Amino acid sequence: MNTKKRINARMIAVVGVLTAVAVVLQYLEISIPIVPSFLKLDFSDLPALLGAFAFGPLAGVLIQLLKNLIHLAVSQSGFVGELSNFLLGATFVLVAGLIYQHKKTKVNALLAGVFGAAAMALVSVPLNYFVIYPLYYSVLGFPEQAVLGMYQAILPSVGNMLEALLIFNLPFTLVKGLISVAVSMLIYKPLSPLFKGKR
Repeated sequence: MNTKKRINARMIAVVGVLTAVAVVLQYLEISIPIVPSFLKLDFSDLPALLGAFAFGPLAGVLIQLLKNLIHLAVSQSGFVGELSNFLLGATFVLVAGLIYQHKKTKVNALLAGVFGAAAMALVSVPLNYFVIYPLYYSVLGFPEQAVLGMYQAILPSVGNMLEALLIFNLPFTLVKGLISVAVSMLIYKPLSPLFKGKR
């Protein structure tokens, strides 16, 4: 087997393993009292971020796609939750991977992750407002006022959905991404020999 084939085989194997880890992590959701109950923290973006750093941004996006396709089998959101998870997660790892591949240093990995998390957080507002939440209203028949009421139960002064997304979803999504970045900074270097096929 020549070098290129070995690299491709290793990449496929590692992407498969990282996808499996992401699927497991997607089930380990944590409720946060200061946000509505349907916003749950999970760490399933972490394997995709590692994949993006190791093999490039498209590998990270592929892990996000495969993770959510597998999760469709147990979806309770009529595919809407998986669509949101994929689009936001893909934004995160695509931006981070593109920045990191230009200069593969520890400092640039940190900057790449932070910019990726910020991009994901910023995209979350228009994506949820114009696409995801309207799909929840139509596909699941969950009225907009009921969704808004879940935000108002925590902060009664919230007047509309856009305000709710800016106050709750944007910082929540940013923190979620930054946690993955922080963990990746701790574990990427020890794991990199496995990604590169070295012992």
